[in-house]
Amino acid sequence: MNTATKLLTAMRQNPNDWAMAKLLTVAKQYNMEVRSTGGSHHVFSHPSVRDPLSVPAHRPIKAFYVKRFVALIDQIQE
Repeated sequence: MNTATKLLTAMRQNPNDWAMAKLLTVAKQYNMEVRSTGGSHHVFSHPSVRDPLSVPAHRPIKAFYVKRFVALIDQIQE
């Protein structure tokens, strides 16, 4: 089991107190496109998913955004 898979499992179990670096690690594993134009948000997208997800880069990332990020990964896996 690689690091990104372990992180994703941990995010499913506890969506609280995550840093943007961990989300970026998981996004890279699933070949997601990440846009960060110097603002306060990162936008995660994938060609197989219709709606991108915008996540504030403040630490810690709120559980709501982590849950939506995990749901986005689930859509990619389908």
